[in-house]
Amino acid sequence: MARSWVFLTVVLSAQAAWAEPPTAARAPASAAAPAVRVERAWSRATPPGARAGAGYLTLVNSVDAADRLLSASSTVAGVTEVHEMSMTGGVMRMRHLADGLVVPARGSVALAPGGTHLMFLELRQPLVAGQVVRVQLRFERAGVVPAELRVEPIGSKGPAR
Repeated sequence: MARSWVFLTVVLSAQAAWAEPPTAARAPASAAAPAVRVERAWSRATPPGARAGAGYLTLVNSVDAADRLLSASSTVAGVTEVHEMSMTGGVMRMRHLADGLVVPARGSVALAPGGTHLMFLELRQPLVAGQVVRVQLRFERAGVVPAELRVEPIGSKGPAR
Protein backbone atom coordinates (compact mmCIF):
# COMPACT_ATOMS: atom_id res chain seq x y z
CA MET A 1 0.00 0.00 0.00
CA ALA A 2 2.80 2.46 0.88
CA ARG A 3 4.47 1.78 -2.48
CA SER A 4 1.21 2.56 -4.34
CA TRP A 5 0.80 5.82 -2.44
CA VAL A 6 4.33 6.95 -3.36
CA PHE A 7 3.76 6.01 -7.02
CA LEU A 8 0.44 7.90 -7.12
CA THR A 9 2.04 10.98 -5.53
CA VAL A 10 4.89 10.95 -8.09
CA VAL A 11 2.46 10.54 -11.02
CA LEU A 12 0.17 13.35 -9.79
CA SER A 13 3.13 15.66 -9.20
CA ALA A 14 4.46 14.98 -12.71
CA GLN A 15 1.04 15.66 -14.25
CA ALA A 16 0.73 18.94 -12.36
CA ALA A 17 4.20 20.01 -13.51
CA TRP A 18 3.35 19.31 -17.17
CA ALA A 19 -0.14 20.81 -17.02
CA GLU A 20 0.93 24.41 -16.47
CA PRO A 21 4.31 26.07 -15.92
CA PRO A 22 4.93 27.65 -12.52
CA THR A 23 3.59 31.18 -12.07
CA ALA A 24 7.09 32.68 -12.00
CA ALA A 25 7.82 31.19 -15.44
CA ARG A 26 4.91 33.06 -17.05
CA ALA A 27 5.43 36.72 -17.81
CA PRO A 28 2.66 38.87 -16.34
CA ALA A 29 0.75 41.06 -18.78
CA SER A 30 2.09 44.17 -17.03
CA ALA A 31 5.68 43.16 -17.87
CA ALA A 32 5.05 44.09 -21.51
CA ALA A 33 5.59 47.64 -22.75
CA PRO A 34 2.78 49.86 -21.48
CA ALA A 35 -0.07 50.37 -23.95
CA VAL A 36 -0.16 54.09 -23.11
CA ARG A 37 3.02 56.07 -22.60
CA VAL A 38 3.51 59.62 -21.36
CA GLU A 39 5.58 62.18 -23.24
CA ARG A 40 6.42 65.89 -22.67
CA ALA A 41 5.11 65.91 -19.10
CA TRP A 42 5.39 69.27 -17.33
CA SER A 43 3.74 71.75 -15.01
CA ARG A 44 4.12 75.44 -14.18
CA ALA A 45 5.35 76.87 -10.92
CA THR A 46 2.66 78.48 -8.77
CA PRO A 47 2.89 81.61 -6.66
CA PRO A 48 2.93 81.24 -2.86
CA GLY A 49 -0.57 80.65 -1.48
CA ALA A 50 -2.01 79.31 -4.74
CA ARG A 51 -4.58 76.60 -4.14
CA ALA A 52 -4.50 75.17 -7.67
CA GLY A 53 -2.03 74.23 -10.37
CA ALA A 54 -2.07 72.40 -13.68
CA GLY A 55 -0.23 69.59 -15.41
CA TYR A 56 0.34 69.02 -19.09
CA LEU A 57 1.47 65.98 -21.04
CA THR A 58 0.93 63.95 -24.17
CA LEU A 59 -0.64 60.48 -23.96
CA VAL A 60 0.40 58.08 -26.72
CA ASN A 61 -1.60 54.89 -27.24
CA SER A 62 0.44 52.18 -28.99
CA VAL A 63 -2.28 49.51 -29.37
CA ASP A 64 -5.19 48.89 -31.75
CA ALA A 65 -7.87 49.70 -29.15
CA ALA A 66 -8.87 53.08 -27.76
CA ASP A 67 -8.33 53.64 -24.06
CA ARG A 68 -9.76 56.13 -21.59
CA LEU A 69 -7.96 58.17 -18.93
CA LEU A 70 -10.37 57.73 -16.03
CA SER A 71 -8.63 59.60 -13.23
CA ALA A 72 -5.36 60.90 -11.84
CA SER A 73 -3.83 61.36 -8.41
CA SER A 74 -0.78 63.08 -6.95
CA THR A 75 0.62 63.67 -3.51
CA VAL A 76 1.02 67.43 -4.24
CA ALA A 77 -2.75 68.00 -4.19
CA GLY A 78 -5.77 66.92 -2.23
CA VAL A 79 -7.63 66.40 -5.51
CA THR A 80 -6.33 65.79 -9.03
CA GLU A 81 -8.80 65.87 -11.91
CA VAL A 82 -8.81 65.79 -15.70
CA HIS A 83 -10.24 69.16 -16.84
CA GLU A 84 -11.21 70.79 -20.09
CA MET A 85 -10.99 74.52 -20.62
CA SER A 86 -13.00 76.37 -23.26
CA MET A 87 -13.91 79.95 -24.14
CA THR A 88 -17.61 80.75 -24.53
CA GLY A 89 -18.63 84.31 -25.33
CA GLY A 90 -15.33 85.65 -24.04
CA VAL A 91 -15.70 83.75 -20.75
CA MET A 92 -13.27 81.01 -19.78
CA ARG A 93 -15.05 77.87 -18.62
CA MET A 94 -13.44 74.90 -16.99
CA ARG A 95 -15.09 71.57 -16.34
CA HIS A 96 -14.09 68.27 -14.84
CA LEU A 97 -14.26 65.43 -17.39
CA ALA A 98 -16.15 63.00 -15.15
CA ASP A 99 -16.35 60.38 -17.94
CA GLY A 100 -12.63 60.60 -18.58
CA LEU A 101 -10.65 61.36 -21.71
CA VAL A 102 -10.48 59.03 -24.73
CA VAL A 103 -7.03 58.22 -26.12
CA PRO A 104 -7.62 56.88 -29.65
CA ALA A 105 -6.22 53.58 -30.90
CA ARG A 106 -2.70 54.10 -32.30
CA GLY A 107 -3.14 57.81 -31.57
CA SER A 108 -2.30 60.50 -29.07
CA VAL A 109 -3.93 63.24 -27.03
CA ALA A 110 -2.13 66.38 -25.86
CA LEU A 111 -3.07 67.90 -22.52
CA ALA A 112 -1.92 71.49 -22.98
CA PRO A 113 -2.46 75.04 -21.71
CA GLY A 114 -5.78 76.44 -22.96
CA GLY A 115 -7.34 73.01 -23.40
CA THR A 116 -7.51 69.67 -21.64
CA HIS A 117 -5.15 69.42 -18.64
CA LEU A 118 -4.63 67.88 -15.20
CA MET A 119 -5.95 70.15 -12.46
CA PHE A 120 -4.24 70.00 -9.08
CA LEU A 121 -6.73 71.29 -6.49
CA GLU A 122 -6.06 71.88 -2.80
CA LEU A 123 -2.29 72.19 -3.35
CA ARG A 124 -0.39 71.15 -0.25
CA GLN A 125 2.49 73.54 -1.10
CA PRO A 126 3.45 75.75 -4.04
CA LEU A 127 4.82 74.06 -7.16
CA VAL A 128 8.44 75.23 -7.47
CA ALA A 129 10.46 75.43 -10.70
CA GLY A 130 12.84 72.47 -10.93
CA GLN A 131 10.66 70.26 -8.75
CA VAL A 132 9.18 67.00 -10.09
CA VAL A 133 5.48 66.25 -9.57
CA ARG A 134 4.70 62.54 -9.53
CA VAL A 135 1.29 61.57 -10.87
CA GLN A 136 -0.57 58.27 -11.16
CA LEU A 137 -2.79 58.10 -14.25
CA ARG A 138 -5.53 55.44 -14.20
CA PHE A 139 -6.72 54.10 -17.55
CA GLU A 140 -9.64 51.85 -18.41
CA ARG A 141 -7.43 49.34 -20.26
CA ALA A 142 -3.80 50.21 -19.52
CA GLY A 143 -4.29 50.35 -15.74
CA VAL A 144 -2.13 52.69 -13.70
CA VAL A 145 0.62 54.55 -15.56
CA PRO A 146 3.03 56.70 -13.54
CA ALA A 147 4.20 60.07 -14.83
CA GLU A 148 6.72 62.66 -13.66
CA LEU A 149 5.97 66.28 -14.50
CA ARG A 150 8.91 68.67 -14.36
CA VAL A 151 7.86 72.04 -12.93
CA GLU A 152 8.86 74.90 -15.23
CA PRO A 153 8.95 78.60 -14.23
CA ILE A 154 5.75 80.66 -14.01
CA GLY A 155 4.70 81.75 -17.50
CA SER A 156 6.38 78.85 -19.30
CA LYS A 157 4.87 77.83 -22.63
CA GLY A 158 6.16 74.25 -22.46
CA PRO A 159 8.86 71.98 -21.15
CA ALA A 160 12.43 73.26 -21.44
CA ARG A 161 13.62 69.93 -22.80
